[in-house]
Amino acid sequence: MIGLLLAGALAFQDAPPLGTEARALISPVAEAIAAEEARQAALPPPADVRERLERMGALDQAGRRAAVRVDLSRLPESERQAAFGAMAYPISAMDDRLLAELLTLVPPEGWFLKSVYGERAAGAAFLIIQHSDIEQWRRFVPVLEPLVAIGEIDGQDYGLMYDRLAINEGRPQRYGTQMVCRSGKLVVDWDNLEDPANADARREAIGFPGTLAEYEATFTAYPPCD
Repeated sequence: MIGLLLAGALAFQDAPPLGTEARALISPVAEAIAAEEARQAALPPPADVRERLERMGALDQAGRRAAVRVDLSRLPESERQAAFGAMAYPISAMDDRLLAELLTLVPPEGWFLKSVYGERAAGAAFLIIQHSDIEQWRRFVPVLEPLVAIGEIDGQDYGLMYDRLAINEGRPQRYGTQMVCRSGKLVVDWDNLEDPANADARREAIGFPGTLAEYEATFTAYPPCD
């Protein structure tokens, strides 16, 4: 899904102007980001890195939470791609801003340990890196792997980033976390999965709740994909 957001944001730069209905449909995304920025601007400065990360996490999620509620299927097919790109653009811009800030905060041990920064702040740091690029995934996946065994990072977080790196390097996923769009629905990519018969066992071992079939079912409420 993030890859789709990035592609859409890039396409937006050369897209034709949007119609009134399309602008109205996607406007909640930019509005949600602006509202979160305004909320944070009214707060005192963050007391420490933990609080700073938590606020960054809220900014990371603001536009995405609004975006999943937008149904572009109401638009003519000829306008959907441009609308998706315009919707993705403020999210992508925020991702770039948050990544630049986060990279200045990375501690000497290489990651934001839950025992030091708290689960919420460490989770925010993960989301920002997850929403970045292959260069950052290559940097942090090896750092995160040993931290799973000692409980300093959520196993699901590691699995998500491992899979994202794998598919961007042309390798099969290990945990099946990165969905594909088929016939307008987001589904598990069984054709690009390492040892599919044992995928659910691998997911359980690292802490994913439920099977891949159950994971796929959580996407049924999403708007149709292209």
